[in-house]
Amino acid sequence: MYTTSSLFLHTLAQVGITHAFVNWGSDHPALLEDLERQRVNHGDTVVEIITCPNEMAALSAAQAFVQVTNIPAAVIVHVDVGTQALAGAVHNASRGKVPILVFAGASPSTMEGELKGSRNEWIHWMQDVPDQPAIVRQYMRFTAQINAPENVPHLVRRALQIATSEPKGPVYLWARREVLEQEIDESLFNSPASLYRWPSIEPSALSPSAVNVIGDALAHANNPLIITSYIGRNPAAVAALEMLSRLMAIPIFVTCPSATNISLSHPFFVGVSFLAPGTHTPLLSTADVILIIDAEVPWIPMNKDNQGNFERPSDDARIFVIDSGDPLKETIGMEHVAGVAELVCRASADVTLYQLLNSGRTGAATGFYARSKSIQAMHDAFITDMRNAETLASEPNVPYVPSRIFGALRAAVENKVPHPASTLYLNETISNYPLSWSHLHPDTPAGMLSSGGSSLGWALGASIGAVIGGVSAGKGAGKVGYELVVSVVGDGTFLFGVPSSAFWMARRYETPFLTIVLNNGGWKSPKLSMMGVHPEGHGSKVTGNQLTVGFGPAMPDYVGIAIAATGGWAWGKRIAAGDPLEETMAEAVRIVVEERRCAVVECVLESI
Repeated sequence: MYTTSSLFLHTLAQVGITHAFVNWGSDHPALLEDLERQRVNHGDTVVEIITCPNEMAALSAAQAFVQVTNIPAAVIVHVDVGTQALAGAVHNASRGKVPILVFAGASPSTMEGELKGSRNEWIHWMQDVPDQPAIVRQYMRFTAQINAPENVPHLVRRALQIATSEPKGPVYLWARREVLEQEIDESLFNSPASLYRWPSIEPSALSPSAVNVIGDALAHANNPLIITSYIGRNPAAVAALEMLSRLMAIPIFVTCPSATNISLSHPFFVGVSFLAPGTHTPLLSTADVILIIDAEVPWIPMNKDNQGNFERPSDDARIFVIDSGDPLKETIGMEHVAGVAELVCRASADVTLYQLLNSGRTGAATGFYARSKSIQAMHDAFITDMRNAETLASEPNVPYVPSRIFGALRAAVENKVPHPASTLYLNETISNYPLSWSHLHPDTPAGMLSSGGSSLGWALGASIGAVIGGVSAGKGAGKVGYELVVSVVGDGTFLFGVPSSAFWMARRYETPFLTIVLNNGGWKSPKLSMMGVHPEGHGSKVTGNQLTVGFGPAMPDYVGIAIAATGGWAWGKRIAAGDPLEETMAEAVRIVVEERRCAVVECVLESI
């Protein structure tokens, strides 16, 4: 016997979805029944099911799976409450432009047994809300209700066609319980449902006139500059970006990254900023041509440097904005960059860059040799300053600083896993983003990821999805998965990530990863936000605990949480001032790589 649920799961498999991250509920009896039918009849399920005790962990795991594999995943949750429990992971998937199919059941609409699946539990009244998809609609690229089995293949394919077309992102389908229970004819189940006639939109190119204008501007610029944030999500674009930069001696500056956009060793890579005042490159204000390609926020107009000068382009600068899906940032209420640009273009980054490379302008860059030497010097100073900071000795009884911790971590990783393609960093350090994106920056594309959004709690669930995705996609030097996934988080982020659920998932599915917890005693970012508005106000003079952003004096046992959630399987250690840092990092890496267990290292920082 086949049902709509049978057809739905079968369709997911036919369109290439291999993994579903699930949190079951009373709307899913038909799905659970069909999965067992598959096991009885075929020995396994057509889609691999990953049980997730928390919905945000489920969507975060699915997001990282997609980020690693570039293949859409499914997330299945329970009616309105499960949809709500996806929480901030919905924001992350949307802002990170990650194609995920989210499916939720809904309360039955019949109550006297008229149809199979009618209401028979009291919660069916509580969970029957007026507009369930409204909970997530503004974050989704597409929402639709499955009203009958006949259009399941069409709706799934339309949803994925939209999800995988720029601007990519999550989609949401839902169905009443009676519809999921409806029996169907075997001929409907056996009908093919591939994506062959439902393709994603092809990558777009610059118009010929735009190629001419931008190419000429870059060739004749005295002080060109490239700014990007997430071009690294498109691996084909990274090589083209580095080539264009080398051929035309254009410095590359990265703002608010969510992917590895350029190799650390690239001679014209001049730094990273998350746009705190005084942290932008001085090249911004002197640039005469600026190419902004796949960037989130390239500068903040009101920010000033330490000398009181605005950190923004000059009024005479020629600014070109290129984005693969949303150059006007239409889902953001206010945006400033398109209002000062000469051209705003919707075009794929790799196609665009190869158009510029083939335009015949790259060999005639004004001031190439002098600019090459000065930019190389800036790059070398950037690297030297970082490495010097990593070796600074701590004073007695003074906690380690983040740069020293990152240096020890990077050294331990490189010593144990020498091939850079075999390590993946997941970065959710928030107030330490600028340092971590610099000091841990891999020298290979796709070596570090973040959520692409701002809702905290992504990294722990993401670690499970990244490990699974790495195996599925044949990542790593041996093409069998990453040797090491490293999740670097703050203490607040660790708690947001529902660690009890995440580490249980890691144990259940044998997805070991290393977690570094930077413990500064609470939420530093809200305090920094307050200081940015009230630098000398009342709150600037008190501790984090007094300000109610601190977690003290009785701090959580972060290591103990992971060990308890895994039934003693995880390993962990806490590092405070004077404790052996390098040795502990090396042991933690060894535990994950050799013993294939989770490891957690809590690093105590100066308290907020």
